[in-house]
Amino acid sequence: MPELSPRRRLLVLAICCMSLLIVSLDNTVLNVALPSLQRDLHASTSGLQWTIDAYTLVLASLLMLAGSTADRIGRKRVFMSGLVVFSVGSLLCSLAPNLSLLVVFRMVQAVGGSMLNPVAMSIITNTFTDARERARAIGVWGAVVGISMAAGPLVGGLLVQSVSWRAIFWINLPVGLAALLLTLRFVPESRAPKARRPDPVGQILVIALFGSLTYAIIEAPDSSPAAVAPYAAIAFVALLGLLWYEPRREEPLIDLRFFHSAPFSGATVIAISAFAALGGFLFLSTLYLQNVRGLDALHAGLWMLPMAAPTFLCAPLSGRLVGSRGPRLPLLIAGTAMTASGALFAAFEAETSNATLLVGYVLFGIGFGFVNAPITNTAVSGMPRAQAGVAAAVASTSRQLGQTLGVAVIGAVLASGVHASAFRGTFVSAARPGWWILTACGLAVLVLGLLTSGPWAHRTAERTAEKLQAAEIRQPVGASGRG
Repeated sequence: MPELSPRRRLLVLAICCMSLLIVSLDNTVLNVALPSLQRDLHASTSGLQWTIDAYTLVLASLLMLAGSTADRIGRKRVFMSGLVVFSVGSLLCSLAPNLSLLVVFRMVQAVGGSMLNPVAMSIITNTFTDARERARAIGVWGAVVGISMAAGPLVGGLLVQSVSWRAIFWINLPVGLAALLLTLRFVPESRAPKARRPDPVGQILVIALFGSLTYAIIEAPDSSPAAVAPYAAIAFVALLGLLWYEPRREEPLIDLRFFHSAPFSGATVIAISAFAALGGFLFLSTLYLQNVRGLDALHAGLWMLPMAAPTFLCAPLSGRLVGSRGPRLPLLIAGTAMTASGALFAAFEAETSNATLLVGYVLFGIGFGFVNAPITNTAVSGMPRAQAGVAAAVASTSRQLGQTLGVAVIGAVLASGVHASAFRGTFVSAARPGWWILTACGLAVLVLGLLTSGPWAHRTAERTAEKLQAAEIRQPVGASGRG
């Protein structure tokens, strides 16, 4: 990629952030619309889970493929293709006549979304080559998540209240079109120096692992153990297959050598934990505010602002802290705040009082605002720039997998304890195990942030980077995999 002027670099960052905005806005907007969608399409709790998880599941399954494909054939080309597919998927979602087709069209959206975020992060990584400048850019990137969380509930609530839940998909169309035209004009094409060959076996194993695991979790409350067991077995076999097959390829879909770096491994698990907490938090909060408190979509969206605003404010601060002091302090702040928030709901039923509900939302917003930048920075900073797309895709995959599992697990726990005939009376007690799970997720962020950001962890990252660079030098361009 050619060296760009400071103004052009900022423009590229803004274009990439537009893609993140529509992809992340789509989930926060949809959460507010869940009760309305439930009434209109007669959806069960598991049906609501699938409207979210069909999207995040496909994202998680295809992100690594999209990252490596973009490194191979061109990041700009893949990015623009993603904008087109995502916009078309959004239009189809707005026209869906039933729940089944909505889930299918959400998957189409996700195919496009998989080509956006990891590729955009790779473009940013290769545009901002200075470590400090890159950390600040990633902080801005993280702030966009806060913007989507702040704008999503309000915009979604307003659209659902004044038009219908279908209108929430329309907002992607003008943003997607603008991003497409700006990308065509201002974003330079770039590729990795060495092309990575496709890994169809690895891709199939990833889809089998994520899909069967999610299905088993979501359907468990409404199915017998005998019906769920085969899907759990498929997930286990697929995991074993990945662990056996991927190290035997010269160009694997998932380069397991990345995980020899303690910071990278820590960032992966932290991403899963943090975004599982986010997915579960939004799912529980939306259903509680509208189905238990009886708020309309707009007022439920307003109640989400105490969580969204701190995320928006803390994300750029986290990016600056990562650039100046490293990832440890932001991770410790994030883990502490998220743990405290979960414990407040789990142990003290924070949702039953306006004051404690407000405090719980603010704490979660602070924690989530601080967690994003250190995840991304740690995932890509210790890797060779040629592998930036793959490394960023692993981090993005971890986020989407976490959100998928969070909605699946928390929804399953809630469904097993809530009785449709007495939803309001049983919700708080049925949700308590879910809040304890979210507390454990926050504690995982705290502990792993402490363990994987010290001198020992940095040494493992340096050794891993040296081995990866040495392997790239030894491997001829275009070498084929062995598997």
